[in-house]
Parts: sequence; structure tokens; C-alpha cells
Amino acid sequence: MNDQPEVSIVIPVYNEESILEASVVGLHRELREAGVVFEIILAENGSRDRTVALGAELHARLPEVSMFSHPEPNYGGALRQAIFRARGRFVICEEIDLCDVDFHTRALALLRAGEADMVVGSKAMRGAHDHRPWRRRVATRVYNGMLRLTVGFRGTDTHGLKAFVREVVTPVAASCVVEHDVFASELVVRAHRVGLRVLEVPVHVEEKRAPSIRLLHRVPKVLRHVGRLMVAIHGPAGRGDDGGGRR
Repeated sequence: MNDQPEVSIVIPVYNEESILEASVVGLHRELREAGVVFEIILAENGSRDRTVALGAELHARLPEVSMFSHPEPNYGGALRQAIFRARGRFVICEEIDLCDVDFHTRALALLRAGEADMVVGSKAMRGAHDHRPWRRRVATRVYNGMLRLTVGFRGTDTHGLKAFVREVVTPVAASCVVEHDVFASELVVRAHRVGLRVLEVPVHVEEKRAPSIRLLHRVPKVLRHVGRLMVAIHGPAGRGDDGGGRR
């Protein structure tokens, strides 16, 4: 394994035994074929199936793959910890049911050229193709609209694929106050607010499996965390320095 990867791919995983091996092996193969010097960090969080055992097997077979365990089911907490563990110049936040190397290629080209500090893969902008079930497509649009109303979000999507320059965005991640599903959104919102160069690119999304947590079960928690984010953004602390970025 290279001592200093150029790219760190961080992937939160929760009860993913059905697709973990195939997704990681396929991603690993495509990255090697593309000539990328990389590491893959699996951020396991509270799984009750064979995800941990499979992750250990993958690490034994593929030295570029590592895994750590967050003590509870917490997507945002696991993702945040994975970002702090990343060693690459660039970090890509992936989803185990996407593993979109086409996004990696486009995002890395922008980052390497110095044209962006963060690249967000948007499911909602012109040119995107979102083939998830209609309920999830509607939920994404409602959620993004809620972020625009509550915290002044200026883009089209926050949750899902994103890539960024590690040394620029890690301080922003450290300033985030919300975990679980809303952490990924807070990271993008704060990146905009501190003046980072955030670009969106359209992505093609097809669901490989049903979500591990039912949509309706997530709604109350998401609403609570969006409320907490709104207070953090508009409160006295939120009107000051957000913890990093370009000025």
C-alpha cells in the first residue's frame, strides 16, 4: 500500500453485507485501472449483520482497504470520523450503493486543476438522472427546499457524492455541530458560507438495494437535526467564523 495516497475514498456502511464485497471489489478494480493512488476507508457504524467480518476480509485481501467501527448507527458521525482519518490530498465521500467512478474522474479533474475546493454530485441539477424510487426523489427535493428556506442553501443537492481538498475542507468538517444524516448537508452549507469554491456536477443515480433505514423512520430525526442546524447557523456563533475556508 502506498504510504501517501493521492485520494481517500470514505464510505459509511451500515448493515451492508448484501452488497459490500461486490461494491468494494468493483470500486477497487476501477480505481486501479484508472491509475489512481488511493485508499478506501469503510466507516462501519453499528451494523448487526456480517458487515464487520466482510470488511476485515476485504482488508486482508486488498491492502488499500481499511475499516473502523463507530459505536452506534450514525451516518454523519462515521463520515466525519472517516474524513479526519483520511490521508489523501483529496477526499471523496462515497455511498456503498453508488461507487460512481465517473464522478471521481470528473471531480478529481476539477480539484487537480485548482478550479474548485469542493465538488458535489447533484441528483437534482440539469443533466442529472435520478432513477431512485419516486418517494426518494421527492424527499430529496423537499429536503433541499427546506435547507434553502432554513439556512439559505444556494445549491441543488447536499447529500451523497462529494469530493474536496482535504486540507481546505477538514477545518470546516471540524466546525460542524450536527451528526447523523444532516452532517453531510451541514458540511456543504458551511463550505458555501465560508466562501469555498463549491461546484456541482450532474450524476446518474440508480439504487442497487432498498435503503437500510426506512424513509419515514428518518423524518423525525432529520427534522430535529435541521432545526439544530438552523439554530447553529443563525445563532451568534454561526454568524462568526465557521472554522476554515477561503476568505
